[in-house]
Amino acid sequence: MNYEFDKNKQQVLIEGKAFSRKDFKGKEPSRFFASNVLSDLYVFLHEWFNDEDFVWVKTSGSTGTPKPFKADKKRMMHSAEMTCSFLGLTPGSTALLCMKMDYIAGKMVVVRSLIAGLNLIVVATSGNPLKEITTRIDFAALVPLQVYNSLQHPTEKEKLTNIRHLIIGGGAIDEKMAGMLKSFPNAVYSTYGMTETLSHIALRRLSGNHASEFYTPLEGVKLSISAEGTLIVEAPQVATESLTTNDMVELHPDQQFKILGRKDNIINSGGIKIQIEEVERLLRPLLGDSFAITSLPDPKFGEIVVLATTESVDEFVVKTYLPAYYQPKSIIRIEKLPFTETGKIERRKLKELVKDIFSQ
Repeated sequence: MNYEFDKNKQQVLIEGKAFSRKDFKGKEPSRFFASNVLSDLYVFLHEWFNDEDFVWVKTSGSTGTPKPFKADKKRMMHSAEMTCSFLGLTPGSTALLCMKMDYIAGKMVVVRSLIAGLNLIVVATSGNPLKEITTRIDFAALVPLQVYNSLQHPTEKEKLTNIRHLIIGGGAIDEKMAGMLKSFPNAVYSTYGMTETLSHIALRRLSGNHASEFYTPLEGVKLSISAEGTLIVEAPQVATESLTTNDMVELHPDQQFKILGRKDNIINSGGIKIQIEEVERLLRPLLGDSFAITSLPDPKFGEIVVLATTESVDEFVVKTYLPAYYQPKSIIRIEKLPFTETGKIERRKLKELVKDIFSQ
């Protein structure tokens, strides 16, 4: 398929109505669309069609305060091309836009629509984006919370099931959700990427007979492992230089990889390195989503595993549920877990919160 990279020729379909550069360039964003949802979209399109070679994007803030990031428009189009080509999206296919336009995920839904001629169906960002949808959706990008909420309501679950190509990013997908998605008749993927790679550079199939724990890189992406065991990404079409991530991975010769956890989420307790995400994965069937694992400094072990929970738990049950070296040395009750705007555990803030409570 031929993709349109010339901004002068690009059109965006918004619920069947075509708009081009002349509709946006040099016009006041606030006067174009009445609703806030479409106003946010217009602000981005106004920026997209200006004479600059870049747009500003917020990082997710999962490892600190969200900060602005300059995203090159040509590289964004290459990223969109990689996804559309992988999924086989064609002109006129409906694409659901239900993400905040501050972040790369929302912007890339629009860029995919611009280069591939997709028809944008726009709804307000919410935990239940399918609630008011009446159109068959060919492509949607959702976060795990939106998927979880949709699975709880029969009507919304049916709409979710009928999405032809569903990608899920911005957070971990637990085993229970993955089990529910495996039976879906259409293509469902977990995404791997970051703001610096302008959306995802790899996809993991969650549905059907090809469901896997391993991610497959998109075309043009080369992967390797650093001396510390973290993933190195070389994707010249979307990133100016190779990126050494904080993600600990298992990488196969065919370039497929499995994420083990983040380097900065390792607790070194008595010389044993414990991956926080692995402990959480083991505990999730027992405790649901009401907890998170963190650590505290300790004079004997260096660091100890700490379970922070918003609900009462049976310490004996928790400890017998885990291998000895994963067992929390302390269980601390907190009012609520700190999350980033994109729904990820804010690890640094959680650690500070637990430290403050422990010192009282």
